[in-house]
Amino acid sequence: MSLREISVPARLLPLQVLEQARQGDREPLARLTIAVLAFALLCTMAVSLSSGALSISLTAVFQGFADGTDADPSALRDRIVMMEVRLPRVVLGALVGASLAVSGAVMQGLFRNPLADPGIVGVSAGAGLGAAAMIVLGGTFLAPVVQLAGIYALPLAAFLGGLATTFALYRIGTRDGMTSVATMLLAGIALGALAGAITGLLVYVADDQQLRDLTFWGLGSLAGATWEKVLTAGPIIAVVLLGVPFLANGLNALFLGEAAAGHLGIRVQRLKSIAIVAVAAATGASVAVSGGIGFVGIVVPHLLRLTIGPDHRYLLPACALLGASMLILADTVSRIIVAPAELPIGILTALAGAPFFLWILLRRKGLVQA
Repeated sequence: MSLREISVPARLLPLQVLEQARQGDREPLARLTIAVLAFALLCTMAVSLSSGALSISLTAVFQGFADGTDADPSALRDRIVMMEVRLPRVVLGALVGASLAVSGAVMQGLFRNPLADPGIVGVSAGAGLGAAAMIVLGGTFLAPVVQLAGIYALPLAAFLGGLATTFALYRIGTRDGMTSVATMLLAGIALGALAGAITGLLVYVADDQQLRDLTFWGLGSLAGATWEKVLTAGPIIAVVLLGVPFLANGLNALFLGEAAAGHLGIRVQRLKSIAIVAVAAATGASVAVSGGIGFVGIVVPHLLRLTIGPDHRYLLPACALLGASMLILADTVSRIIVAPAELPIGILTALAGAPFFLWILLRRKGLVQA
């Protein structure tokens, strides 16, 4: 029986869902998980909007919107802080978290390995190099590109850097139609180191303002979030998030191997090309507005595979929801833990993600239990 043939009762109780999952049918559990994650995302966004150095009552702000008056100066201040400072930050965090998590899930499905991740295999480093080149050289020989692309120049440069790295990674790791995971990971380390070295050269020739901007990329943060940045990266990320679910059946078929997927009618090379461009676009746009935030793309898909299984029809939307929630939560913690200063998000995600990555390695070697 295929997954499409399984019917789910309209009033299925959570305990019944868990029982079906134990019996091998994870589709009801996947649907329930997506619903729970959607509700959790709304709650996380509400908490983030009300938390920070200035505590804001959401009830008071919404009441002010409903009344349409600005009689209370404190209510007006709270509304301005929420709408102009926190809301664009929350929206940008949701977009970036979703794009990184979905990119990780797509790469893991494409390479058929849970260790694949845009940050680990060097894609984020390549996107960061593109962004750094635009920051430092945008006023010199890249000035025509800036004039032509406008506010999209930075995400475009990051996209091209991520695309070049992803394409090189795929070409190096694939031979005779077969992808070597070991070669892919080693090539990713080498390409990431090369991108880091070139970025270092750009840092060396950068001026003071450019150095401050480059430091932002290195640590990863949403501190500079504005509506302009949301409008810059948002359309690119939104297109990827809306288009990637159409690759779900192809990614599912790749679990059987490329030859078997081809016999099932999947145009494997076309699928790979679209997936590579989608990952590069999402990662590039994310790096352009948030800098280097690692491990989201490996932690989120792995956790969800353990819970709802590998079916990409449910895995991809679940990754988008959980990735958005996790990054918003990490950003909220970064604003509170050392208030009124802010801790870069990249530090928090690395502190949580690096041990998780080591746990995956040890688990695959059978040294720890799941």
